[in-house]
Amino acid sequence: MILLVSAVEKELAWWRPREGVERLVAGVGPVETACAVAAALGGRPYTLVIDAGLAGALDGAARIGDGVIVAEEMMEISLESGAPLALPDGETTIERSHSDATLVARLAQAGFAALRGVTVARATTTDETAARLAVRGAQVESMEGFAALRAAQRAGVPAIELRGISNRWGSRERSGWDFGAGTAGLRRILDAFFSLREAGA
Repeated sequence: MILLVSAVEKELAWWRPREGVERLVAGVGPVETACAVAAALGGRPYTLVIDAGLAGALDGAARIGDGVIVAEEMMEISLESGAPLALPDGETTIERSHSDATLVARLAQAGFAALRGVTVARATTTDETAARLAVRGAQVESMEGFAALRAAQRAGVPAIELRGISNRWGSRERSGWDFGAGTAGLRRILDAFFSLREAGA
């Protein structure tokens, strides 16, 4: 059984029930998503988690309306300066999670871009913040990706993050926000994923 996760219902309003796939509307933000996905994975034996939703993209990384794979996802768990937290006894924070490499490669071979993402609890609205995140290697931004991938990783379940690009990072006046285009991109990449899976690719 596959667990298909989105933050809100409308992101997958076009979805039609498919055998072997169970939907979960987890809620907005990393905390809601981590709690919902962990609870679901503790309740039944899923074989795959798909985190599907909209994302903003760095200029040049993807176009509005694209469907993309987030191969690597990070979350800032550090000092405001970017320096690591000083934790006792050599403890470290977990700041990165990954989509299943085999699944990423299959979709990349089908022509979809595999990008690096960052999960935020506050959407980027300034060029300064966009530039700071870009320096860290991020190309797309969501509010749930790291949480879903990390919850699946801790449960030992393969996972992949798929996003439709709905806007550009930075100033909201220039972001080009387009929910319809974002969901169309998400639909294309999800349809491609399941077509490849059904073809045994």
